Amino acid sequence: MSEVRRGPLAGVRVLELAGLAPGPFAGMMLADHGAEVLRVDRVRAVSDQPRRDVMDRGKRTIGLDLKAPEGVAAFKELARHADVVIEVFRPGVAERLGIGPADLHAVNERLIYGRMTGWGQDGPLASTAGHDIDYIAISGILSMLGRDGDKPTPPINILGDFAGGGLMLAYGVLLALFERERTGKGRVIDAAMVDGASVLFAMFYQGVQSGFWGPRGTNLLDTGAPQYDTYETADGLFVAVGSLEPQFWDTMVSLMGLADLPDRNDRAQWPALKARLAAEFKTRTRAEWEALFEGSDACVSPVLSMSEAAAHPHNVARGSFADVGGVTMPLPAPRLLGAPDPDLSPATRLSDLSDWGLSQEEAEKLRGQGVLA
Repeated sequence: MSEVRRGPLAGVRVLELAGLAPGPFAGMMLADHGAEVLRVDRVRAVSDQPRRDVMDRGKRTIGLDLKAPEGVAAFKELARHADVVIEVFRPGVAERLGIGPADLHAVNERLIYGRMTGWGQDGPLASTAGHDIDYIAISGILSMLGRDGDKPTPPINILGDFAGGGLMLAYGVLLALFERERTGKGRVIDAAMVDGASVLFAMFYQGVQSGFWGPRGTNLLDTGAPQYDTYETADGLFVAVGSLEPQFWDTMVSLMGLADLPDRNDRAQWPALKARLAAEFKTRTRAEWEALFEGSDACVSPVLSMSEAAAHPHNVARGSFADVGGVTMPLPAPRLLGAPDPDLSPATRLSDLSDWGLSQEEAEKLRGQGVLA
């Protein structure tokens, strides 16, 4: 029997077809808040060892051969008992396998079918390969990222894969679950990373069209302004300055002992002002600056490495990170105060599928055929 799940999504069952980055991230967001997520992988990919990928925390896993008719039939039976399916194939692949939306809605009209792709289910690029950098390039976002005079700089794969992809899919699942309470029917979600990333930049599309936002690296929030940038310290580390409002700026320059600075409201003075700040920040170590600004409203913070972040006093006080099986990971967000603690354990094999509609006898038969692991 499946274990009892707790949290606001307790009772919600999710079938997650194995994939990279955005699909597992969406599943993680749901599992973090109590959904029972069953990751369906290839047979050969499943082993007796727990999956320690952070994005698989709190999940259970099986291997299923979806190219075998018996595997497809088993997946349909699992879908009959599920609330959500997360599918990560190129458009048309699920239909060719026999597990597309129409196939699964025929056995479960309440099923929410979440489709995660880069380009979306239609359009001239829909069937082509791509990665995060391609999706944010086509959306116009990549052209805005980087310093003045430098080439566009991709922000790892955060904007397309995770924020515009996995997070948007999880949001779509919640919308569909809420709607199903009224209609009793499921829905197909077309979550395209190019669309999701574009929505994140809604304000900036308007800013560019109105002329408020200029070329890359020349604006208030993209390293163009002296009051919103990073500066190197004496020990080769960095601090982040975010003193946008005048009162925060005044606090910063006062603590630094700076006077007779150029007017920061004069954009023509930005290069000279940045040079002055850069020279000053190099006179002390990062730790010395951190001590100077501690407890103030200067909006100056140390730029921590990821290994340092978990040990920062603020993160420690809030319990923002945890060590799970030797892996330091961020805890679920947002926090729903009073909700039960999430299951952060590594993904383990689910051997008893009876709650999902497959009896022990049927499961053993499929295992004997090499269809189920």
